[in-house]
Amino acid sequence: MSLFSAAALVALSACSSGGASSSSTSTGGGKTLVVDTSFNLKTADPGREFEPTGQIVDKALYETLLTFHGDDVTKPVPGLASSYEESTDGKTLTLHLRSGAKFSDGTEVTADDVVFSLNRVIALKGNPSFLLDGVTVGKTDASTITLVSKQANPALPFILPNPALGILNSKVMQAHGGSATAGDSAESYLNTESAGSGPYLLTSFNTNTQVVLKKNPAYTGPQKPAYDKVVIRNVQAPTQKLNVQRGDSQIALDLTADQVQGIGGGLQVLSGASSDVIFLLLNQDSAVSGTTSNPKFAEAVRKGVDYAGLLQIAGKGSVQPAGVIPSSFLGALPASQATARDLAGAKSALAASGIANPTVTLGYASDLTVDGLSLQTLAERIQAQLKEVGITVNLAPAPTTTELDNYRNGKEQSGLWYWGPDYPDPSDYLAFLPGNLVGLRAGWKAGADPALTAAGNTAAVTIGNDARKTLFEQIQTQMNATGPFIPLLQPSRNTVAAGSLSGVVYNPVWTLDVAAVGTK
Repeated sequence: MSLFSAAALVALSACSSGGASSSSTSTGGGKTLVVDTSFNLKTADPGREFEPTGQIVDKALYETLLTFHGDDVTKPVPGLASSYEESTDGKTLTLHLRSGAKFSDGTEVTADDVVFSLNRVIALKGNPSFLLDGVTVGKTDASTITLVSKQANPALPFILPNPALGILNSKVMQAHGGSATAGDSAESYLNTESAGSGPYLLTSFNTNTQVVLKKNPAYTGPQKPAYDKVVIRNVQAPTQKLNVQRGDSQIALDLTADQVQGIGGGLQVLSGASSDVIFLLLNQDSAVSGTTSNPKFAEAVRKGVDYAGLLQIAGKGSVQPAGVIPSSFLGALPASQATARDLAGAKSALAASGIANPTVTLGYASDLTVDGLSLQTLAERIQAQLKEVGITVNLAPAPTTTELDNYRNGKEQSGLWYWGPDYPDPSDYLAFLPGNLVGLRAGWKAGADPALTAAGNTAAVTIGNDARKTLFEQIQTQMNATGPFIPLLQPSRNTVAAGSLSGVVYNPVWTLDVAAVGTK
């Protein structure tokens, strides 16, 4: 999950023709792209970063073995690796490096650099280290790498595009305190200089104000950058709107559906569903709530929510996911299987529960917005909708730091939360099953549904996208029937860009690939 922080504005004057259609800012050093976003940024070190703004930065600085094309996260494509093969048992992934790939200092990218970089991520035990849990990294020759997992790992090709797994120049790193051990001390260097083969180089880095990138003249990859310089600025959403309207920036990443209404002025408004899934949970631990753990009560809530009404609040571009897996991911249920409101059915299920005039407490973070959508607004609407069923919902908002503890410790009777993907593969959503991370937050203990647990264990190691798709659809169908989670919506993600730009595409892993941005 990502929480966006407020920011100070660092102004850059636009010396082009002005207006919202301006495609670049002139700073005396060629074409400059200015991107405004609300920073969630701690470091530029790929082995340590796992925040949204850090992903944007490191996507520009470092190449990964595999990548995704545009917004399509259903199929990994070549990056530094020109091709790859998976063993029949799903435990070994063999990757072949692209010929001629060069680091920014002109030296060749080798298998040794890949082994060093990935082992460093594992050894640092930082935020992204879990991406390579159970994986051993080795090489066959100077251009061939093998990743061996303890058990079948069909998600690995979908994990490797993450910018946190960017490949570093091992010799440069070792000269500046870098090592594939916990004793690594290269973070300060990587916050001032980049050591990759990506389309851009790091010029300056400040976690509170701005990050400046310049074109890498030694870049050999396919995504040739159109801009000589990229400035990523930390700006609050209202100011982002003003800046992009007057041409002081060319892209604004964090505007809400309300803010982009009627924005006009020759600007592009790109709205689509984010990969964040907002959901209700009903605690299955009878010691926490005998009401929410009642299966018929859960059915009443599921049928009593007015999903279409929630989408109206969320605005253009938002969608209702049919299960916990986002609509754009492999294994997502088709939209035709999404739950629709059935008020009569909800009242019937409530009567069958045997609970007269039920009252439940709904916990959520009072200060949390998801893609600009306030959980407070959603909670109030859900409260009103369930009142029509005969269910009284007492709202219990609390600051994120407080309510997050209640949620993680399984203390909420019911909760309103969201899940942002760690990587774009359905296996990331096995966390919702009984006994797993999110399942336990809903009091759904191990052994609560042996058949569903067995299906999840099978899906985790099944090879082949067709087979995986079928299994994950079956798991979600069963979860929708008997589970404690009610998927509500995927909010819209709105990007505003100058009308003359091309290649402005939202990707759930790195938000924006600045190297892909050009002019029409």
